Amino acid sequence: MTSETTPVALAPGHDEHLTAAIESAGGVLVSLADAQVLVWAGGVDDFPTDLPDAVEWVALKLAGIEEFMAAGLIDDRRTWTNASGFYAENVAEHALALLLAGPRQIPAAVTSRWDKQVIDTTIRSLHGSTVAIIGAGGIARSLIPRLVACGAEVIAVNRSGRRVDGARETLPADRVAEVWPRCDHVVLAAPSTAETRHLIDASVLAALPDHAWIVNVARGTLIDQAALLRAVRAGEIAGAALDVTDPEPPGPDDPLFDEPRIIVTPHVANPASGLTRTLAPWVAENLRRFRAGEELLSTVSPDSTY
Repeated sequence: MTSETTPVALAPGHDEHLTAAIESAGGVLVSLADAQVLVWAGGVDDFPTDLPDAVEWVALKLAGIEEFMAAGLIDDRRTWTNASGFYAENVAEHALALLLAGPRQIPAAVTSRWDKQVIDTTIRSLHGSTVAIIGAGGIARSLIPRLVACGAEVIAVNRSGRRVDGARETLPADRVAEVWPRCDHVVLAAPSTAETRHLIDASVLAALPDHAWIVNVARGTLIDQAALLRAVRAGEIAGAALDVTDPEPPGPDDPLFDEPRIIVTPHVANPASGLTRTLAPWVAENLRRFRAGEELLSTVSPDSTY
């Protein structure tokens, strides 16, 4: 490892957590014009479109960078990393909370004021259930041990079908249709792509058991929300817990808010208020790797779909 510091630009503004991470890993903060590395803590709208040639690596704070891809900002002139997997523990914890709250009828109990007969007869336990995780990446690897601790078994679905540790079974994405009648609940953790748009549609909802809950901690576009609302109202499934919606946020009169068997949380599985605090150790590790000439974590390329 070089003993010299590495010039790093942190933009679009100062952040104490990222600053400390950069400096702890041998970086020194400089302007973008003088930087070898850009740590970008903003979104796509104000991203600099003409990066200096001296910038060798750009670290983006987001896991889902579809907008950066669509804007053509990811080039092959430098290394790019996103935050894929960096927030997995936060998101897995929230997914588990939603998956417990729904089948255990927590929202209904809060609003019904001791309607014991109705609540008591509709509660289902995770123990002994089968949970399908669609998009079995970092979030799944964090969520599976939590589900297993609750006595559930997991069917994991990923692109390749490569085995996911802790899952009872792993299937490739082209066999996802086999999963719906075999699971009790579904957790969506897949990226937003053309292939995953409305992955959960009317036909899937009809194939799920009527006691199923769907938890979405990925992207709102994975679900046909109109079909979901119809299915919940008709009793085709038991309910849904959504941390993401389409559009986001929903309008104030969106019927999702009025359906008692649909839980909506405001995209807080990975709270924005604590995002840079969670990201900071990963930035430090990647900067250490960069300085040592090692492979960086969570690299992306211009031909990636997400």
